Amino acid sequence: MRSRVRGGTAAAVLGALLVAGCGDDGYGTASRAGRGADAAAHPVTVTDCKGAEATFRKPPEKIVTSNAAALELLLRLGVGETVIGTGFPPGRGTLPAGLDAQAQQVKVLSKTVIPKEKLLGSGADLYIDTFSAMKMGGGMGDAPTEEEFEAAGIEHIYLKSTACAARRSSPMTDLSAVEDDITALGKVTGTEDQAEKLVRGMRKKVDAVQKAVGSTPERERPTYFFFDYDAGTKQPTALCDKQVGNAVINQAGARNIFADCDGAFKKVGWEDVISRDPEWIQLAVRNRGSEAADEKAFDEARKWLETNPATKGLTAVEKGRFLRIHSERTTIAGVTNADTVEKIAATLHPGKAD
Repeated sequence: MRSRVRGGTAAAVLGALLVAGCGDDGYGTASRAGRGADAAAHPVTVTDCKGAEATFRKPPEKIVTSNAAALELLLRLGVGETVIGTGFPPGRGTLPAGLDAQAQQVKVLSKTVIPKEKLLGSGADLYIDTFSAMKMGGGMGDAPTEEEFEAAGIEHIYLKSTACAARRSSPMTDLSAVEDDITALGKVTGTEDQAEKLVRGMRKKVDAVQKAVGSTPERERPTYFFFDYDAGTKQPTALCDKQVGNAVINQAGARNIFADCDGAFKKVGWEDVISRDPEWIQLAVRNRGSEAADEKAFDEARKWLETNPATKGLTAVEKGRFLRIHSERTTIAGVTNADTVEKIAATLHPGKAD
């Protein structure tokens, strides 16, 4: 097992990213004032998907994030000023106002996967990876080796709730892995108090839902299909048992129709969806950045299901049982997973969880 020790020296420079707070949406308002006190807890050690350790003597000062999920968490922790670049940036208007203002000022290193050379030459001292801990393939680019990260002076850690899905030995049925990611990032960045607030806010919402519907027997739980419209309609994408979305659906008192699928995502056939005949369907479209554009996309997804010969006879389609929820709020690790649990539960179990 490898063990590495990293330390920062210069004080972080506060620039244009400093927007007061992150907005309070039930998770607590981020405050940079408490970072110094939390940073006194260093050194801290975190592990990767294989259990290898990385030790930080001081909070990192120049962070690059692989995508919007890691970036949003850092903004919510109140350390947006340390982020010097990101891949897969959030679209304008896709985050709450306070967060969006900060996110739009972060340098975009790539609209998709950050090229290897650009990442290694970014000047970062930490790269937070949301993707698979295995070699990225299938068009995802050539990931640097751990030796190359080390040579460039970049520590490499993962959001394990998503990156380590393939290594999980059991299905993801609750949000503890997401909470663990937030806690770990709080320790690394010296924002443990804010991380605790975020986790506490999530638990408050999910615990309330669990109290209302958690004891519902499996056979009485409505069946649920996550329809990833933006992933393509020719061949549907199944949301499988080791994906965060499976935990969201389970915690909301529903049954993911593809909970028996091992892994994170898998291409299936429409005959597979038809044979499982879901009672509810989530119209999962990606956030377009405006309410009008979002509604247009949701409408298109619904119309496709209602007019396609293979799907128009599904129970959920015939009864108009649709939920309009952005796909990111379900499948990307973050505090809004708890909000999705609330929304699904309130829709599927009216009178109990609303």
